[in-house]
Amino acid sequence: MVVAESSSVSQDVLLQLFVILAGAQLAALLFRRLRQPVVVGEILAGVLLGPSVLGWVDTSGGELSQPLVALAELGVIVLMFLVGLETPVKSIARVGGRAFTVAVGGVILPFVCGWLAMVLLDHSSVEALFVGTAMVATSVGVTARVLGELGMIDREFSRIILGAAVIDDVLGLLVLTVVKGIAESGVNFGELGLTLGLTAVFVGVLLTLGPRAVRRAKPRLQAVEPSRLFLLSLLLLLGLAAAASYIGLAAIVGAFLAGVIIAEEVDDFDLVHQTEVLGSFLTPVFFVGVGAAVDLGSLGTAQGVLLVVLIVGLAIASKFAGAGAASRLAGVTPTDSVIIGVGMVPRGEVGIVVASIALASGEFSETLFGVVVTMSVVTTLVAPPLLSVLIARADRRRAGSLDSGE
Repeated sequence: MVVAESSSVSQDVLLQLFVILAGAQLAALLFRRLRQPVVVGEILAGVLLGPSVLGWVDTSGGELSQPLVALAELGVIVLMFLVGLETPVKSIARVGGRAFTVAVGGVILPFVCGWLAMVLLDHSSVEALFVGTAMVATSVGVTARVLGELGMIDREFSRIILGAAVIDDVLGLLVLTVVKGIAESGVNFGELGLTLGLTAVFVGVLLTLGPRAVRRAKPRLQAVEPSRLFLLSLLLLLGLAAAASYIGLAAIVGAFLAGVIIAEEVDDFDLVHQTEVLGSFLTPVFFVGVGAAVDLGSLGTAQGVLLVVLIVGLAIASKFAGAGAASRLAGVTPTDSVIIGVGMVPRGEVGIVVASIALASGEFSETLFGVVVTMSVVTTLVAPPLLSVLIARADRRRAGSLDSGE
């Protein structure tokens, strides 16, 4: 009996996985022909396959089934490892101060706007805090995927965006820790301080000592078979992702740092290509899952639609204005500031995680849950095509300036 039930569950998971990957591939083919970021097609495929339209992908409880959730989380982790592989420590150091300034600007204004809007609409203080928190973070995965598809991952504005997005995730998780504490009738400041201290040590040690350790081990690693070397890199990836989770950070922060500390030596080992092959299987599960999580039926009332329009508008405007203005203060050119502002707009997985935690707390309505998830998806959909257009336009202007200079 147990075997039969287990087999039935496995068949269901396999069928769901087939539908997700097939839908993602079809969407990818279409969007490549349209010269649009594939990530947009994968998310829209999720909306189409999810309960709002066809109902072929089950998202009971606001997310995929547990085995597929695990695959989706692995997809984001692998994606961030790949981003790290293309972001050496030296490149982060060059934009570190500017990335931090952009991150702070991209946190304060969205949080205040989200919180204030809910307070003015007579929602509870806890609901207001959760909405503000959901508007804080930036989806590193979405923006990284788009920048990678455009071949712009090594540009300075890309490093600022990715660095700021990682910092935003860290700050967002700290804010979420405080808000969860308030929802549970009390804030543990000792635990919060411990998390801050561990974060500083974790990031500082890895970025300082990690690359040195890899350089020393490089002569021995060159004698290792490529397949085994790839497995060793995956062990590092999973180990640091797990370590980040244990100290209260997002696993994607550890995955990103794992890639960063070996980035300067990666060309000799072909790790990027092997990671891309693995990511091509795992990352579509995440992006299709994001789209499938939206239940448009729960937002069918006039009040729900107005609330969605308000929160989505504030989410886009506040992140664009906060991050863009902060980048100007940090000395970034006006053209790149606009690109950075747009690149920081997607909320993606982080906003959805906050919405799920808020709903589980019992202090968040299902309507607000739908609003926050929709906000996360819409901001994720809006940013990639805008980013593509802005980068292409900026490159044409640069090329024109060079030609006129000649």
